[in-house]
Amino acid sequence: MPKNYQCFIYVTLRPSVLDPAGTAVESGLKQLGYDTVAGVRIGKYIELTVTAADEISAREQLDQMCDQLLANPVIENYRFDLHCQEIGDRD
Repeated sequence: MPKNYQCFIYVTLRPSVLDPAGTAVESGLKQLGYDTVAGVRIGKYIELTVTAADEISAREQLDQMCDQLLANPVIENYRFDLHCQEIGDRD
C-alpha cells in the first residue's frame, strides 16, 4: 500500500559559486549593527508530499525532481529529509 512522504528540500549554491544576494544580506545586517555575522548564503526551501510504495522509491523520485527542475546541478547542491505519513494524516 502506498504511503505519503512529507518532503523537506534544501537547495543551496555550491561553495565555489558567488552569492551576491548573500553578500547583500550580510552587508545589510552589518549596517543594522550585527557585526558578528559572516558568510551569509541564500538558498531555497521547498516542501512537498510524495506518494510512493516505500522510502527508497520516494527518495528516487525526489532525486529526479531535484536533478530535473528544483535545483540547477551546475551551480547548486540539494539535500532533503522525508517523513512518512499515513494516508489521511494531515499533521
